[in-house]
Amino acid sequence: MEMIEVTGNSVESAISKGLAELNAAPADVMIEVLEEPNTGLFGFGAREARVRMVLIGRRKTAEPEIASVDESPGEDFPSEATLKTVSEEELGEDAIVGKQVLEELLDKMGVSGRISVHLTDDDADGEDPHWMLNVTGEGINRLIGRRGETLSSLQYIVRLICSRRLQRRANIIVDAAGYKAGRSKRLRGLANRMAKQAVQQGRTITLEPMHPNERRIIHLTLRGRQDVTTRSIGEGRTRKVTIVPK
Repeated sequence: MEMIEVTGNSVESAISKGLAELNAAPADVMIEVLEEPNTGLFGFGAREARVRMVLIGRRKTAEPEIASVDESPGEDFPSEATLKTVSEEELGEDAIVGKQVLEELLDKMGVSGRISVHLTDDDADGEDPHWMLNVTGEGINRLIGRRGETLSSLQYIVRLICSRRLQRRANIIVDAAGYKAGRSKRLRGLANRMAKQAVQQGRTITLEPMHPNERRIIHLTLRGRQDVTTRSIGEGRTRKVTIVPK
């Protein structure tokens, strides 16, 4: 694993500098803050923030015409993936550690639920299979949050802890009441309907702003079509997908 130490005026700037040097996304690295910044007294004794970054994985780069640099693979339910139910004896190391970590977090959050484990298969993007940890039970919807934002944060924390314990990137997806699987299916249906509409009307269709992982599902769903192309436009939270007829 590649490791670097980076300094900056703040912890955030040091991390940004390190990510650029490693050509990595935040989910690709483990970060340890070695020193907090100190302005000193009248400039004396000042020091910069210093962080250590360990590269534990590297995102795959999507085709340039359908994805931007912030659309990293594996951040959510893989496009066109199907789920395979596995027994306790078939669980891989990622699944065992992931389930344990998720159980610990749910307990600290005061959330009671059952965790079922599945394995994604037949990913059209050629990614390695992911372990899907789906939480079910009463009141589980509060784990999802607005447009899945709470669930995405929970998944990020689970992956981070698991990656530290495994000392490598963990192929884990956290879902609640099948939200991500259902959302992925609905987005693929939306992509095909809008592509058909774009071709029939001979005009560009612009979708609503979406998270990077959701835009990626649209891109992957339509990239095999010969009658349309897709592009992402806009910045930050307003970034959206356009479907352009050829």
